[in-house]
Amino acid sequence: MITIFNLNAIKRKVTLLSAPFFLVLFLIACKKKEHTVGTEILDPSVLLNSNETDTFQLKTFTILEDSAISMNPAYEVLGSFSDPKFGTTDASFYTQLRLSGLVPNFGDLNDIIIDSMVLGLEYRGHYGALTPQTFEVYELNESIYKDSTYYAFTTKNVKTTNLIDPNHQTITPKPYDKSVIGIDTVDSQLRLYLDTNLARNFMVEANTGTSFTSNESFLTYFKGLYIKTNNGPLASGQGGLLYFDVNDPLSKMTIYYRQAGILKRYDFVINAECADFTHVVCDNSGKNIATVIQDTISGQTEYYAQSFNARAVVQIPGLSNIPKNAVIQKAYLYLPVQYQIASTYSPGVEVSVATLKEFGSSDYYSVGVLGAYDNYFKHFKINLRDYIQAVVNENIANTQLIISPRMFINSGDRIIFNGPNTTNKNKPKLVITYTQY
Repeated sequence: MITIFNLNAIKRKVTLLSAPFFLVLFLIACKKKEHTVGTEILDPSVLLNSNETDTFQLKTFTILEDSAISMNPAYEVLGSFSDPKFGTTDASFYTQLRLSGLVPNFGDLNDIIIDSMVLGLEYRGHYGALTPQTFEVYELNESIYKDSTYYAFTTKNVKTTNLIDPNHQTITPKPYDKSVIGIDTVDSQLRLYLDTNLARNFMVEANTGTSFTSNESFLTYFKGLYIKTNNGPLASGQGGLLYFDVNDPLSKMTIYYRQAGILKRYDFVINAECADFTHVVCDNSGKNIATVIQDTISGQTEYYAQSFNARAVVQIPGLSNIPKNAVIQKAYLYLPVQYQIASTYSPGVEVSVATLKEFGSSDYYSVGVLGAYDNYFKHFKINLRDYIQAVVNENIANTQLIISPRMFINSGDRIIFNGPNTTNKNKPKLVITYTQY
C-alpha cells in the first residue's frame, strides 16, 4: 500500500470543498510496480529523456449541481441579485436560536418598557452591488435539527406574520462600515428591528411557562427564524448577496428594555450548537450557461461554474497516452477566465478541484490541491503533478476534473471560463514536463 496523492472522499450529493478546505490521505492499493515521484531520489544515470508537452486536447463543459448540502456553512448567504450572465439568484437562510441564560427573571412586566428587539447579523462580505434590499423575518413553524441533512433546495414551513418592523424593512447594506450599538462601536452588522410584541411574548412565557428552563424546551416553544429578502424583479446588475457569520458572538437576537428606568437587555444567541442552513434558488433561464448545461459541446467555447448551482468540468483524454514509465516533474493546468478588474462579479480567489475515481462513479474525490486565481494573467493555475502521476500509474481512471468555486456554499462566486474554441486570446491548456526511465 502506498500513498499516491491526497484524496478527500466526498459523496456526490455532499457539497464539495466548502471553506475551510480540508484533506485526508487516501491509500490506494497497488495495481502494478509504481514509479517514484520526484527526480531528487532517482539516479541520473537511469534518466533517458525529458519531455514537455502542452498540446493536450481539452473538453470543457458545465454540469448542474442539484444537491448541494448547505447546512452549518462557514457563512450564511442572504439577498438577491440579477446577474447579466447568470440570471437571478435568491438566497435566504434558516436558523435556530438558543438562550443566553436559563430561567431569566423579568420581574413585574407592568414595570417594563420594551425599547426594541433586534436581530444582529455580523457581516463577512458581499457579492454583487450594495443596492437597497427589503428584508423579511418569519418564525419557523417546523423544527430543524443539527444532525439532519439540509440542501440548498430545502424549505421549511414558517408562520405567516413578517416580524420585521415595517419602518426598518428596506436597508442599504454597509458591510464595511462600523456599527454603533449603544455606546459601543463594533464590526459591521445588519440590524433587523423586529416586532416588540414577540419580545413581550417571550417575557410572559419566561415568567409563567417552562420554555425557558432549558434550550430543548425553548426550541420546542420557538423553533427558530427564517430570514429572507423580498426585492421583487431586479434590473440586470442590481442587487447582491450578503455574507454573515452567524456563529460570531455578536450575531444574536436581543431584547432592549427598561425596568424601573434601568436599561437592560436579554440575548438569544446563535452558536455552533444551533442548526442552520442556506436556501438558494438560481435561475439561469435565457442565459448561455443554461445552454451549456444542456449541451456539453457548446462548452468548448465558454463554460461556467457558479456557487450552489453549477460546476465546470475539464476532460483530458490525452493523459492516457503518457508513457507508463513516465515520472511527472511538473504539470500545470491553466484555466483563463473572462473578468475585468472593474467588474462587480469577481471569480473569487480559488477553485477546488475534484475527480471521479472511476468511470460511472457518482463520488467526488479531492485531488488535494486548490487552483489560485492570478489577476494579472486572468487565469486559475492548478498544480496537477500528483494527480497526473496517479493517472499514469493507473491508480485512478482518467475520468474528468470537476472545478468549483472554493466557497461553493458560502458565497455568490461565479466564473466564466474560456473554452478551447474561444475567440478570446487565452485558451485553457495543460503543460506537463515528464521524464522516462
